[in-house]
Amino acid sequence: MTPTRARISQSALAANLARARESAPGCRIIAVVKANAYGHGLAPVARALARTDAYAVARTEEALILREAGLAHPVILLEGPLVAEDLDVAARFHLDVVIHSPEQLRMLELYRGSGRFNLWLKFETGMNRLGMPLAEAPVILRQLQSLACVARPLKLMSHLACAEERANPMTRTQVSRFLRAFNGLACDHSLANSAGVLAWPETQAVPDIPGHEGRLSNWVRPGVMLYGISPFADETGADHRLTPAMEFETRLIAIKRVARGESVGYGAQWRAERESVIGVAAAGYGDGYPRHLGNGTPVRVGAHVVPLAGRISMDLMTVDLTLHPGARVGDPVTLWGRDLPVETIARRAGTIGYELVCGITQRVHMVIED
Repeated sequence: MTPTRARISQSALAANLARARESAPGCRIIAVVKANAYGHGLAPVARALARTDAYAVARTEEALILREAGLAHPVILLEGPLVAEDLDVAARFHLDVVIHSPEQLRMLELYRGSGRFNLWLKFETGMNRLGMPLAEAPVILRQLQSLACVARPLKLMSHLACAEERANPMTRTQVSRFLRAFNGLACDHSLANSAGVLAWPETQAVPDIPGHEGRLSNWVRPGVMLYGISPFADETGADHRLTPAMEFETRLIAIKRVARGESVGYGAQWRAERESVIGVAAAGYGDGYPRHLGNGTPVRVGAHVVPLAGRISMDLMTVDLTLHPGARVGDPVTLWGRDLPVETIARRAGTIGYELVCGITQRVHMVIED
């Protein structure tokens, strides 16, 4: 059996969901589980998050995995229908659909099936990625309300571009644009991602429409925080009382002595400044560990943090055990997890924790734990 594995904690996932509810009181939760639940395993993660109000995925294939797993929650297709046949799938499996483009509006106009769709209309407030122009909202709303295949009421959403930057005024600008455009319209809405949940309470306001008291909802869309990872570049999940859901680990499979002046690894990028003890761990870029990480990057061998020594290869990495000569073949090696935050490794890699956990490859054994 491969020594490299990702252990996924169901209890950590559930605790992080509870933390999201605590941070967004009065809001309904859409657990974002796209991209194989950020590399953590779609179906088992969704089951661990079963107390959510809904799930969000990017594509129909992901939605079908949730339905095959027996989950009856609302499932939202964030990219909406990509081809007309996706509407047939959405109707059959009772999927909520995001509409963000004229092409998708046209698909609904041409739909002749018996399904009725719960729609989320995505409008552009500053991200300039997916979304329809706010100025066209009145026409689009009238157009959709005339279609028999569209269930009522419609729901509204947008996407925050800079919520991970607390000092950036863009988030307040986007919230203001959204609320001005839909002031007085009796619809549920959704703006907040993980950063919005944790740092921008103004994204969580519930619509206050006379005659609809208690019937409208703000739906927040936590993603990365559910996996115990901070959305903020200079912080870790622990700073927000989140628990990492993934322990990415392997084992030492060899230990050797290297004489002063000898090099280690491809390209001879690390050279022993003294007689050294080198450990070889059974993980590399073939498992999803970034190849460009190298000398000095921390890994945890047993209870000790030690530096990488040399270039990452496909199946192996080497670590400097000189200051911890008690290490033995078979000792566990943690690449990231509770005691070595993925955010720390991401900063060394010049990226974000999202990319690292999503990059775990298929040959890594996934272990689901309580």
